[in-house]
Amino acid sequence: MNRGDRRERIFVDDADRQRFVETLGEVCAKTGWQVHAYVLMPNHFHVVVETPQPNLVAGMKGLLGTYTSRFNRRHKLFGHLFSGRYKSLIVDGSGSGYLKKRGR
Repeated sequence: MNRGDRRERIFVDDADRQRFVETLGEVCAKTGWQVHAYVLMPNHFHVVVETPQPNLVAGMKGLLGTYTSRFNRRHKLFGHLFSGRYKSLIVDGSGSGYLKKRGR
């Protein structure tokens, strides 16, 4: 999960949402991630990914950096789009079919 800087919009229209999904697909192709679910709200997103390799940090850097560049170029902006580091939780899909947060 990550939120727009100052809680501002990270998706202005459907073209932005499509660009984000395309960027996520590119990152998945490079990292081997498998997307299980995602939701895009105007000022933030959630994504549930399976990371077969220990590459969450590199993949998120690629996703957020590439999308930010594309968003800024399209809207003739510059600077940060996202507010700080993304939030991540480890989930365990074993068991009764529900995703469960694992304790650390």
